Amino acid sequence: MKRALLLGIDHYNSFDALGGCANDAEALEPLLARNEDNSPNFACRTLTARDSSSPISRDALLEHVHELLGPGGTFALFYFAGHGAPMNGDVALVTSNGTQTTPGVMFSEILSVINASTVNEVVIILDCCFSGGATTIGALGNQLANLKNGLSVLTASRSDQVSMETAHGRGQFSTYLEGALDAGAADVLGHVTVAGLYAYLSESFGAWEQRPTFKANIDRLQDIRKCDPRVPLETLRKLTDWFPTFDYDFPLDPSFEPTEEGSNPANEAIFSGLQKFRACRLIEPIDEDHLYFAAMRSKGCRLTPLGKHYWRQVKAGLI
Repeated sequence: MKRALLLGIDHYNSFDALGGCANDAEALEPLLARNEDNSPNFACRTLTARDSSSPISRDALLEHVHELLGPGGTFALFYFAGHGAPMNGDVALVTSNGTQTTPGVMFSEILSVINASTVNEVVIILDCCFSGGATTIGALGNQLANLKNGLSVLTASRSDQVSMETAHGRGQFSTYLEGALDAGAADVLGHVTVAGLYAYLSESFGAWEQRPTFKANIDRLQDIRKCDPRVPLETLRKLTDWFPTFDYDFPLDPSFEPTEEGSNPANEAIFSGLQKFRACRLIEPIDEDHLYFAAMRSKGCRLTPLGKHYWRQVKAGLI
């Protein structure tokens, strides 16, 4: 029972209009609703306020958050794109009817709903100005700044920074987030987790740009999305066949290269798998820059530290 609530607010009565938030929410929905193999993922509810005909009020936002975190769910994801307003160390998610005095819903209010919820895993993604204020002591309301177990919060900027929109009608953070969900942040097995999203997003911004933040209190990483493995699992399981020990040097010769006379079909099939390993940095050629030259010069290849990690996973029967 995985639920996702996506809100994108461009229209405001008392704040400047935005131009990319509704687009962001709608662009992310298909990536969250389905995994790459088209299997169901999150049951998504997407609400957008492009103009005065479809405003999103403070009461409506809170009502949908209560439903998202209501009984029956096991994993909830809340995404918000819109204005953010700093308020006494907290951040307000500004709603269409927000005013300068009461901008919208304080993040501390959302945390109160999360803390009372029976949903085990909750991921919050905020693409708004000053969104890093969501996990400050002011927002958490205690001196320890503890997040509830199972809660992760990923924000587009620090508590003192604005979040930028692009010239193409999108939020910069959410544009990168879309690429991360679309396999950019997937690991070798195809898992996209909130930690993987943060690593991808953190690398996407330069030293002078907005800085994404990530805070979590989790003891396991849940899949935000599943993508196709970078190496087919049946090939990945060959790691322990081709490398009997994790420090084994696999010997190569010209018979592995299909363009050469005297090539061996069985060796060609192995070489194809080794090339997939190389593309994911699981192996490295010995004393050469490319596997091709390692084969042509009868050298070999060995596991990288990452390759040894997956070798151990295969050896333990975890893959």
